[in-house]
Amino acid sequence: MAQIAQDGFCMHRLQPLPSVLDDNWILAQRPPRHSVDPHRPYAVLVEPERSRDGCVEDVLTVFLSNRECPFRCLMCDLWRNTTLQRVPEGAIVEQVAFALSSSRPARHIKLYNAGNFFDAQAIPPADLPALAELLCPFQTVIVENHPRLVDHRCLAFRDRLAGRLEVAMGLETIHPDVLPRLNKRMTLDDFERAVRLLTAHGIGTRAFVLLRPPFLDEAEGLHWACRSLDWAFSIGVECCVVIPTRAGNGALDVLQQHGQFAPPTLASLEAVLAYGLSLAKGRTFVDLWDIDKLYDCGRCGPLRRQRLEAMNHRQQWLPPVSCECEGNPCRL
Repeated sequence: MAQIAQDGFCMHRLQPLPSVLDDNWILAQRPPRHSVDPHRPYAVLVEPERSRDGCVEDVLTVFLSNRECPFRCLMCDLWRNTTLQRVPEGAIVEQVAFALSSSRPARHIKLYNAGNFFDAQAIPPADLPALAELLCPFQTVIVENHPRLVDHRCLAFRDRLAGRLEVAMGLETIHPDVLPRLNKRMTLDDFERAVRLLTAHGIGTRAFVLLRPPFLDEAEGLHWACRSLDWAFSIGVECCVVIPTRAGNGALDVLQQHGQFAPPTLASLEAVLAYGLSLAKGRTFVDLWDIDKLYDCGRCGPLRRQRLEAMNHRQQWLPPVSCECEGNPCRL
């Protein structure tokens, strides 16, 4: 930051934001990334989720260590657990085998890799046959992928699996001005094309929707999250996951200093889940990762989290938590 002197004190002046927040600017704001082992997933967890047939069942989630996504989205912080180079052939298979051997059994699995499963620089294509063999016991296999990388590779991998393939993609927002500013290099036409291609070939789809991305205030953030759910379900998405936009990736921290970003409130997260469930057009979940950072009250915050988790599982509205604190205005 530039510094100016005023009344004998040294004060900070924010550098003006560039007109386009491109790769170079986003990279320049980043804090250091974490060190990861290319032969081990950087995290493994098992958590319950409501499946498409209405049962709440354990899902094994494997956070793979691999090369960073080439699409450097403005709001992304997943790059912090990636490698600088393409992992060697066999490493991803080794990671998945390690996760299977160290976790309790589950019928469904997510392979989340901080990027795109069908990016050859992230998941070596030579590993796909062995991966598919490891995944044969699973009823559902969920992977992440950018809509512009949805093509014949998805269909070929589907054919190798014994269970059903589902592809999760970041929709983020349908706001006509905000989406282009996220540096995602995707249009709504790209997203719809990907959904229709996958659906036509029996592959499930899941969309990630941001609650209050940058450049929107609280009311706008809630409004556009709801509109994004409407649109996603209208084109055939089966499941939507609403993610509260969070700082910590460098770029959003700078935008927050400029008043161009603020995290959403817990009340808005409650409201968007209530809205998604009211549509009854597909499963709607809210992401509860780091939700404690949204607590306004230490007494009702954990109880409100429990309510959201129960609504995720039941896919039904539940009565709100009663608390006299000012941070709990939600009565949806």
